[in-house]
Amino acid sequence: MAGVVRQINLKQRTPGERGLPKMPVGSAFVSLGGVKGDYNVYRQEEGRGDPDSALLVFPLETIRELNSEGWPVRPGDLGENITTEGIPYSGFAVGKKFRAKGVTFQVSRACDPCDNLFLLPYVGKSKGPEFMKVLLGRRGWYARVLSEGWVHTGDSLTEMSG
Repeated sequence: MAGVVRQINLKQRTPGERGLPKMPVGSAFVSLGGVKGDYNVYRQEEGRGDPDSALLVFPLETIRELNSEGWPVRPGDLGENITTEGIPYSGFAVGKKFRAKGVTFQVSRACDPCDNLFLLPYVGKSKGPEFMKVLLGRRGWYARVLSEGWVHTGDSLTEMSG
């Protein structure tokens, strides 16, 4: 299965803020710990730098589904580091490996919705519980970085065998 890196997203450490929304960048270096320059409170503090949470990957196809359901989600809003296109949500699964340019990653687990999503201006506390339910089973995928390198918007994304 093949797709493309539609957007690369990061958010620098900002005291008092969480890791979303993330802002687009044209390219980024991806290390074993994740996207260089990206800070995520959950990953760094609560997860203690767990390598299985190095990247969060999210398909543009799912963003479009959310848009059609009335949620104005944009790439980066959900805290994903890599927004993909061409591989549906179901195309990602625990254990699958993907390559984008020199970066190889392996899906480690599904991401569960959390109340940090309430911080999005179109969600807030009033719509937060509903939004969390909407995202159950389609919140994105955490991945472990297997090989470090640069990734660029527009890079092809291919599933690796084995």
